[in-house]
Amino acid sequence: MVPTPDGLSFGVMAAGADSDVEYLESLPIASLWVGGHVASPNPTPEAMVALAWLAARTERVRIGTAILLLPLYPPVIVAKQIADLDRATGGRVTLGVGVGGEYPSEFEACGIPVAERGPRTDEAIPLLRELWSGEQVSHHGQFLEFDGVRIQPPPVQGRELPVVVAGRQPVAMRRAARLGDGWMPYLYSPRRYADSVAVIRETAAADARDLTGFEWFAFVFVNIDDDADRARDEAARFLGGTYTKGDFAAMIDRVAAAGTADQVTATLQAFVDAGARHLVFTPMVRGDARPLLDRLFGDVLPRLQARDL
Repeated sequence: MVPTPDGLSFGVMAAGADSDVEYLESLPIASLWVGGHVASPNPTPEAMVALAWLAARTERVRIGTAILLLPLYPPVIVAKQIADLDRATGGRVTLGVGVGGEYPSEFEACGIPVAERGPRTDEAIPLLRELWSGEQVSHHGQFLEFDGVRIQPPPVQGRELPVVVAGRQPVAMRRAARLGDGWMPYLYSPRRYADSVAVIRETAAADARDLTGFEWFAFVFVNIDDDADRARDEAARFLGGTYTKGDFAAMIDRVAAAGTADQVTATLQAFVDAGARHLVFTPMVRGDARPLLDRLFGDVLPRLQARDL
């Protein structure tokens, strides 16, 4: 097995039911992730069903949602589903949550006002931990009221089951600092990642919150080719963008790691230097991703070096 750099860990986004999970678990990864929507313009799984699929297929890695649109779901249902999946996997589940909103019709179809997605998420995160305690819970909040509800059996990890906050805006950073066990931004540059780390640390300090054990994830699209332009072109096809070549190249350079092995190494090292400690990769290829992942884990990742935060 390829050695993992000290202080760093890696994950991969699973591509749904066609993923070769046995191969992915043979890589030096710590996690596999799934995302999804209830109703979006593009065909995607539903995140909790996809997570159940991972629970049934994996044996050793952490599995998580990247992400679950938490405001669309009743928190008690999420608490029960996650508890059952955590027990089924022996305590390997991480819940990644975000507020979404890019598809307003999805919220309309679920009967949730888009404007309430942030407050609903802020109410739900601590409530999930209470429900995972295994004790009776009474709750009287802005959106939910109930008495004497008990989730049993509780998850193996109990109320310590990690809840990782995803997002792009400062409000999501503050949510991660105050309520989350980790931070996982999406479509970020290394510079923006560093800025988000500063905001989270400043917010936590102002709230006197100790971030010991807090996890710093970075979600990174990746493509490696000896021809840097070809790597960018394949990235464009994967993302399905309609940018001009110049505009797209600039975007890729900001928010993805695409190019030669040396260029990808430099970009990923920049994320590490910015504070990321768990890199979660989405291969930007159609079809078989194994050649790309073999090169990523064989040629690129062993060269990364963690720095003290």
